[in-house]
Amino acid sequence: MRSEKSVISAKNLDLTFQTNDGPVHALSDVNLEIEAGDFVSFIGPSGCGKTTFLRVMADLEQPTGGIVTVNGVSPEAARKARAYGYVFQAAGLYPWRTIGGNVRLPLEIMGISKAEQADRVKRVLELVDLAGFERKFPWQLSGGMQQRASIARALSFDADILLMDEPFGALDEIVRDHLNEQLLSLWARTQKTIAFVTHSIPEAVYLSTKIVVMSPRPGRITDVIESPLPRERPLEIRETPEFLEIAHRVREGLRAGHLDE
Repeated sequence: MRSEKSVISAKNLDLTFQTNDGPVHALSDVNLEIEAGDFVSFIGPSGCGKTTFLRVMADLEQPTGGIVTVNGVSPEAARKARAYGYVFQAAGLYPWRTIGGNVRLPLEIMGISKAEQADRVKRVLELVDLAGFERKFPWQLSGGMQQRASIARALSFDADILLMDEPFGALDEIVRDHLNEQLLSLWARTQKTIAFVTHSIPEAVYLSTKIVVMSPRPGRITDVIESPLPRERPLEIRETPEFLEIAHRVREGLRAGHLDE
């Protein structure tokens, strides 16, 4: 049953791609409710449909069965209402535009006034700790800073939902840890609802209020873990018994999904 607070709802979701080699069953009977203010991580083996599910929410893929709603409407209607920001695996910044110019781009497309654009760009760059970098070009920034600029761009039009497709996967562990801390801080300040795809068990457990474990293709949800961890989470929490217990459950869920093939 759909909760009053559900901002993303999937019911009996199926998706089959038609390819030259025959049909590929990507998602099978997926049911999930994401509530306002949740930080939900999706974890599973490569090819299990994590990103496909995110792309369905974003109206970038069309399901072949079942129903998905975002803010109570279809993904297409939510996209047209600019209900979400999307952060891809690669930062995807235009090299000929400054950081400020990249962050400003969605606002230009939306026809927002120049004064309002300037105000929003300043605000979101401060949110991701990039104040003072507005006039720099992407090639002048580290990979981690480029991803923060990408997040700022997704935040610029102030959507309540942030969809993030493994945004830190290509970064080294130290940078990734730092960005995980910053993302939790950003989430606490903005109260966004975040759907986050990852391959990393520690990342999923550290960031999330809810961890969705998925099986190999066709992607099914094998476990949904509600995290008992407090919302304030220093990195050191990863050494606690509570953290390790959740990580163990995620690992067992991934293993069980493989055994069920």
